[in-house]
Amino acid sequence: MTFIRILLNFSILYLFVACAAEKEVYKEEPVEKLYNVALTALEAGEFKNSAKAFNEVDRQHPYSIWATKAQLMSGYSFYQNNDYDEAVIALDRFISIHPANKDVPYAYYLKALCYYEQISDIGRDQKMTQLSLKALQEVMVRFPSSKYSRDAAVKIDLTLDHLAGKQMEIGRYYENQGLHLGAINRYKKVVDNFQTTTHVPEALHRLTESYLALGLVDQAKKTASVLGHNFPGSEWYIDSFEMVEGKTFRKKTKEGPWYWPFD
Repeated sequence: MTFIRILLNFSILYLFVACAAEKEVYKEEPVEKLYNVALTALEAGEFKNSAKAFNEVDRQHPYSIWATKAQLMSGYSFYQNNDYDEAVIALDRFISIHPANKDVPYAYYLKALCYYEQISDIGRDQKMTQLSLKALQEVMVRFPSSKYSRDAAVKIDLTLDHLAGKQMEIGRYYENQGLHLGAINRYKKVVDNFQTTTHVPEALHRLTESYLALGLVDQAKKTASVLGHNFPGSEWYIDSFEMVEGKTFRKKTKEGPWYWPFD
């Protein structure tokens, strides 16, 4: 019994010391001091530490103006450290608590960047590309006259081009496998939904190929005509024209490469 009592007393003493140590670690500091510590860590490139320090500002002084700034800076620190999930959580929290804050446009933009910088090559799943597109469009709709909207517009074009490229990759795969109906559906998506991207001329050409493979000659000619009307100088149009007519129209000079004789 004596041994058990000693062990029990030791456990209580250990817990008391541990609690005292914990209180010492989380000793409350002036808000300006905490914020400056976080800012110093950020400027030193210690982004994980700065995020933790900004969160401490918010934890200890939740009703101060410094806490509002710290919530946004925490998201920025996570973003700089490539902790995108944590950054999105922090930014969403800032937006929900301070919807009228002057820095909300930047918070939306930074959230969009978190998705945009995770876009993978077209051979992989495009979930992040879709999330990026949605977030960038939200920036443009909510803050059309902001400087962030202009950059979002550029990134939207690149994002759409990426999504169109994914459709083209799948379409080419189907076509190579002889699955022409599946290929046609993919190429049509590019033509209908991604009209401003660089992939449209090739999509029209591949549609022409697929229609001919299915014996739909009239549909192939119509598609080639659309390609020629919208992209008359495109190599894809020349390929489609020759394919539909069953002839080679390119000419070659002695000095130079092939040229199109109907310009």
